[in-house]
Amino acid sequence: MDGMLSQDEINALLSGMATDGGESADEGAADASGSGADALTDAEKDAVGEVANISMGTSATTLYSLVNRKVNITTPTVEMATWDTITKDYERPCVFIQIHYKVGLDGSNILVLKENDVKIITDLMMGGDGTNTDGELGELHLSAISEAMNQMMGSSATSLSSMLGRMIDISPPEASLVDLNEFGRPEDIAEFLKGSFVKVSFSMQIGDLVDSTIMQLYQIDFAKELYNHFVEGAGGGAAQAAAPAPEPEPAPQAAPPPPPPMQQPMPDQSMGAPQMGMPQMGMGMPMGGMSMGAPQMGMPMMMQQPMQSVNVQPAQFTTFTSDLNPMQAQENIELIKDVPLEVTVELGRTHKSINDILDFSPGTIIELEKIAGEPVDVLVNGKNVAKGEVVVIEESFGVRVTEIIK
Repeated sequence: MDGMLSQDEINALLSGMATDGGESADEGAADASGSGADALTDAEKDAVGEVANISMGTSATTLYSLVNRKVNITTPTVEMATWDTITKDYERPCVFIQIHYKVGLDGSNILVLKENDVKIITDLMMGGDGTNTDGELGELHLSAISEAMNQMMGSSATSLSSMLGRMIDISPPEASLVDLNEFGRPEDIAEFLKGSFVKVSFSMQIGDLVDSTIMQLYQIDFAKELYNHFVEGAGGGAAQAAAPAPEPEPAPQAAPPPPPPMQQPMPDQSMGAPQMGMPQMGMGMPMGGMSMGAPQMGMPMMMQQPMQSVNVQPAQFTTFTSDLNPMQAQENIELIKDVPLEVTVELGRTHKSINDILDFSPGTIIELEKIAGEPVDVLVNGKNVAKGEVVVIEESFGVRVTEIIK
């Protein structure tokens, strides 16, 4: 041999390298997508997507009440992911909100929001118009978004409780700002982020201010637990229908029905009903024949019933008159005259945002909506009953009633 490879040997060697390289690529793709033993089946993905869809639908209603803007969260997309795919595909920096389940479920998930979306939501929560997004994301934003997520995921837990048929409760969410470019170890956020996990993506719209994507990250064991509870709660009926039905026990033989009660014969019924063709009373016979004394023998008694007179009288109703004794009414009011009621005089009202209230200090002047000299409101147990003007009695304030509100 001269050490030279033939063309057949070269082709065989190249095909072997291609095969090995393809297997390695397939294994890498399986690791990246989590398609190994820990991956979710299509049925499990559908169940997780259904649970997430109902949960986020309830959360959208809660968020609407917080920001006073129309909130729309679309149907989710469920897929396997790794930390590398998250850092490549998602905007950064972003806010990670960890939700831990303490009752009913064992595990946690992470809600990922974009930084600008958090600024808009917190500005709306504080009474702004959603455009005050300048500056860095601080502790105030994180605290506000944590409270919003606490209410949203609390309502979501209530929906899960109804869906899964068990009590679900969460601990207060924890929000943190994460720069995916500089963040090196995902296990510092959650241990399950080191490997493959489940990513549920939603499209969220808040009025005309927000139109972006939010994510929920589940550990695989937690997603499988959701699937198992979902099958037990929502799909239990289908699982029972698939199982073979037990053989029905023979029903005890029913007792024969009792014979129908004998009808009491009417007078003259022994003569039988009129034969076909015989004119019946009220049909072929003229009405004048009815004035002739007693009925003939053999004529059924029921033929005479329409001619019986019926005593019809107009309905009489009780007249509703005031028969209360004034002395008795006076005694009834005496029973409650000693009940104490809270009387409040309201000088005026106004509306302030949380930011304005945090700026309050001694000496701050709060302008009310009521005009100077306008009558003040007199409230009894919170109900406005009168108007009056403020007077000074020696060293105390008082109110002179000027109008009674009916």
